[in-house]
Amino acid sequence: TRELKEKIALFCNVELRAVIEARDTDNIYSIPMKFRDECLDEIILEKLRIDATSAELSKWREMLEIMRSPEGEVEIAVVGKYTTLHDSYKSIIEALAHGGIANRVKVNIRWVESTDLRRGSVFSALEGVDGILIPGGFGTRGIEGMVLAANYARENRIPFLGICLGMQVAVIEFARSACGLEKANSTEFNPKTPHPVISLLEEQKKVTHMGATMRLGAYRCRVLKRSKTYEAYREDRISERHRHRYEFNNEYRDIMKKHGLVATGINPEQDLVEIVEIADHPWFVACQFHPEFKSKPLSPHPLFREFIRASEDRSQSAPER
Repeated sequence: TRELKEKIALFCNVELRAVIEARDTDNIYSIPMKFRDECLDEIILEKLRIDATSAELSKWREMLEIMRSPEGEVEIAVVGKYTTLHDSYKSIIEALAHGGIANRVKVNIRWVESTDLRRGSVFSALEGVDGILIPGGFGTRGIEGMVLAANYARENRIPFLGICLGMQVAVIEFARSACGLEKANSTEFNPKTPHPVISLLEEQKKVTHMGATMRLGAYRCRVLKRSKTYEAYREDRISERHRHRYEFNNEYRDIMKKHGLVATGINPEQDLVEIVEIADHPWFVACQFHPEFKSKPLSPHPLFREFIRASEDRSQSAPER
């Protein structure tokens, strides 16, 4: 109320117009507009004696309108091992929302705990979803559940996005089911696997300090032009952020390609596989990096944008549920 603002202004020794409300809201992206309505930006510029033109917020307003009145909805299953604490995947949640904004749809998330997934429960857990996303993580817990989810997405031709660990389990699943390498695994989960499709680089094996074996930060990637990845980025030279230790084992690149899993993104310095996809699948893309870290509301990450687009296409073509 004005009376309360007057009291705050009096006891804090500030102008009445400089008392700004910060109310709770159900959409964090609406907060800048609420502050703008109270002229917070003008007051700050005035206090700092900075000359500036009026803020151009038409695109932000359009974004908020899309979020308020989406033209459709999609349901995405996020199959992870930390799903009891949704904030563990905060960047994923926001990047999915950004992809929804770009496609004018609301993204509903179905949380699926990979630790609980069994062969007999996969159908009931994932039935009816428009897309499946497997995010990053570390350790052996829940891995086989993720493998089952990747298999379900591949065999049922459901749009799939694998990120970091999600790419690794997609590779493991493909090696087992499509390439006939039944005991394929990552050396992180089974050091004695006869088919280490995911493993440490040779130079990493000599390092004893765990943190020193990680590939951290931004690395360059060369994108294959005839690929869904290139259709998303619309450029063949990209840079993405990493945080992982294990890599795609290049000894298995040829057999994977022979059976349909193609490496469409390669690090040019070390010839490391950064992105894989299945050519004859509607949209099955997995990356070793973390695209969610570069996504913004008005500039959604290309992979999230196209993943949601493919999921919406599936939603539109599917019979009513």
